Amino acid sequence: MELINSLLGGFATALTPANLLYAGIGVLLGTAIGVLPGIGPALTISLLLPLTFKLDPVGAFIMFGGIYYGAMYGGSTTSILVNAPGESASVVTALDGYQMAKKGRAGAALATSAIGSFVAGTLATIGLMVFATILVEQAVKLGPPELFAIMIVALSAVTSLSGTSVPKSVFATLLGLGLGLIGLDNQTGQLRLTYGINELEEGIDVVLGAIGLFALSEVFWYAATLRSQDEHRETIKGPVWMTRNEFRRSVPSWLRGSGIGFFIGALPGAGATIASFISYAIEKRVSKHRAEFGKGAIEGVAGPEAANNAAAGGHLVPLLGLGIPGSGTTAVMLAAFQIYGLQPGPLLFNTRPDLVWGLIASLYIANVMLLVLNLPLVGIWVKLLDIPKPLLFAGITVISAIGVYSLNRNAFDLVVVFVLGVIGFLMKRYDYPLGPVILGIVLGPLIDNNLRRGMIMTDGNIVAMLTRPATAVILGIALVFLVLPFAIRLYGRARGRTDLAMLTETEVG
Repeated sequence: MELINSLLGGFATALTPANLLYAGIGVLLGTAIGVLPGIGPALTISLLLPLTFKLDPVGAFIMFGGIYYGAMYGGSTTSILVNAPGESASVVTALDGYQMAKKGRAGAALATSAIGSFVAGTLATIGLMVFATILVEQAVKLGPPELFAIMIVALSAVTSLSGTSVPKSVFATLLGLGLGLIGLDNQTGQLRLTYGINELEEGIDVVLGAIGLFALSEVFWYAATLRSQDEHRETIKGPVWMTRNEFRRSVPSWLRGSGIGFFIGALPGAGATIASFISYAIEKRVSKHRAEFGKGAIEGVAGPEAANNAAAGGHLVPLLGLGIPGSGTTAVMLAAFQIYGLQPGPLLFNTRPDLVWGLIASLYIANVMLLVLNLPLVGIWVKLLDIPKPLLFAGITVISAIGVYSLNRNAFDLVVVFVLGVIGFLMKRYDYPLGPVILGIVLGPLIDNNLRRGMIMTDGNIVAMLTRPATAVILGIALVFLVLPFAIRLYGRARGRTDLAMLTETEVG
């Protein structure tokens, strides 16, 4: 009953005219972002952060939530019509969605994607509401050693599941941790990794990291690959709807994908891309129409799209329940909380229930808005693909520069972002994942602080700290994540399953 009362209070907050407007702006921006290839929710929230400082935090996070859900919706449009996923989580959708479009069934593919996204988003929000509350009740019992171990789980998960190879992912994680530790040590007052550069004493802000790694690197990548880009767009023939048989085939896939996506997304570090690959593999195994997969099976669109949308709700569970981000986008959202002087986790549910429950309630509202926007207005969203790419990326560059400078009124921040943009471009060029870098920047200081507090609790005895029952169990889970890719690959080779290798070669979103 208390859960229902809290949710009703959240709806009272979310249904105010101002917050409805913010939700509407969020879903519009999010859908547009998802449709445009190369631009994701992490980048957009990063760009908007400097512009939302004067907003009430409730309205700002309602808008951010709408952007996150909207981007997951919109990514399927380009996957189906252009075979160019707008989001990494929509890569799997392109396998069968584009084939359906080539056969003149683009309307059915878009319909199952939109309805599946609505079903998955709604179920994931219910799951978020229930599991975040349970997690909060348990989180108050955790001390610094357990929090340290949970953050190690997040890093081990993102390291093992986010790159083409574990060594590359380890490098990306260590790079992120190193960047996160730059600046003044808040416990000893010593400078770390500044190399005599006074401007680095305050460290590298997560917003700078996100804009440099996600925005500028994408601009540099577009400039470098401009001449090789050739997009052919399929047209939408017929109504954006499904036949009765297609609807009947989609329903079980929506439900399975929703469950898979939410629980994979709730694992710190396991992204929506992983969830969509797993969903596709399961749909292919249980389907009565296996021969159609890769040639236009509607289950190959319904399941993965439900999975990647449900994963977005799952990602918010560790963020709101523990204050630990599980993806690049939630890492940026954690930075937004910190900018507003808030720390997500157990205390936030008590100190700012209007924000937490207003955000959760707004996700239900955003889902309805997105269903209305995506089905009848899909033709308008496709028109966004006609925007000249040079103008689009030039605009991203200008907005990035304005946003970065407005943070601290410091021109040196522009230099930092440019350098990070070059690093991001080189990492993308040589197939290094960016997700672990941004997570490392966020978690580096938190891991450092909790490790030191844990050492103080055990009088400097590291063995005593790591062998506390809960800490040892959590660290065991981290070890499992590190071993998992090798185990999957060995099993795949033994069984001749190339699809299992693909699961370990996807990027966390």
